[in-house]
Amino acid sequence: MSFPELKERHVAATAKVNSLREQLKQRRHQLLDTDVAKYAKSQGRTAVNFSSTDLVCSRTLQGHTGKVYSLDWTPEKNRIVSASQDGRLIIWNALTSQKTHAIKLPCAWVMTCAFAPNGNSVACGGLDSACSIFNLNSQVDRDGNIPVSRVLTGHKGYVSSCQYVPGQDTRLITSSGDQTCVLWDVTTGQRISIFGGEFPSGHTSDVLSVSINTSNSNMFVSGSCDATARLWDARIASRAIRTYHGHQGDVNAVKFFPDGQRFGTGSDDGTCMLFDMRTGHQLQVYSQQLDNSDQDAPIVTSIAFSISGRLLFAGYSNGDCYVWDTLLAEVVLNLGKLQTSHEGRISCLGLSDDGSALCTGSWDKNLKIWAFGGHRKVI
Repeated sequence: MSFPELKERHVAATAKVNSLREQLKQRRHQLLDTDVAKYAKSQGRTAVNFSSTDLVCSRTLQGHTGKVYSLDWTPEKNRIVSASQDGRLIIWNALTSQKTHAIKLPCAWVMTCAFAPNGNSVACGGLDSACSIFNLNSQVDRDGNIPVSRVLTGHKGYVSSCQYVPGQDTRLITSSGDQTCVLWDVTTGQRISIFGGEFPSGHTSDVLSVSINTSNSNMFVSGSCDATARLWDARIASRAIRTYHGHQGDVNAVKFFPDGQRFGTGSDDGTCMLFDMRTGHQLQVYSQQLDNSDQDAPIVTSIAFSISGRLLFAGYSNGDCYVWDTLLAEVVLNLGKLQTSHEGRISCLGLSDDGSALCTGSWDKNLKIWAFGGHRKVI
């Protein structure tokens, strides 16, 4: 068969797949005649009573000289690691705002960072296509810098996200612009499994984010520029368990719901979505109402759920940080409109393990810690 004939058959097959996908989407909409918010309202449920005094900015962490791209909390909640365009990782004491470490990176183009579960190591990755591990207890060199203790190499594209497997200091998952995710043995620096790539069920574009299920650490979800999220089992690298459609743009952020049965996504299309992990159903869409129909919705850059799952925190490219009621799909607070808010794009955010504090990072070079104020019960 000649190349033009093959190309013609490929175009025809692609058109057929897209047609079937659209039919499937329409059929799903017919079967799913309601969503979480509609059902909750029909049962008389009301939105969480939440105000600007319930979540207050308790600290501003200043020290980076470039845009903040990523952050992560230690499990014991008193330390934060942040990665910035200035080519440094900073370890912060979240209780005092003091810097305990400032690590100059071999590659300044860092995109992601993560704490090991024991809090003794941090990982970071970026445009050097590698994930670097730093032991915070290592002796500093003559310049006062902590040396790299391990470099995980093997990706053929930038490292967009990294996360340690919960409870395992020697296991790490990365996502990359090479369309794959990789499970690593940090001790040996070897790849244990590669997810995607040559396998047909893998992502078809850059993978931007990963989230590991804390209820079952064998399961993780990834978000990609192909506008999908995919569920993976770390024990079965050959195929994705399920693919989740619905977004019309890059999936920049994914995060498991606290019960481990659902997960949220945030996208370039300006929406967040809640999916059922087992059925694949889209349970809810969280979208802003724009004043001007010609106006593009700001991009969702990062998301996190409150400890109960009742609240969804979403950071946006225009500096907004919405607190959504996940049940009613209503915004109960916008941190971006408060006087203490950031002055630029919200690039990352994360909740402490006990759910008592939210940290946001921004292109304004700062991080802010938001704490539940007064007598407000953590939800």
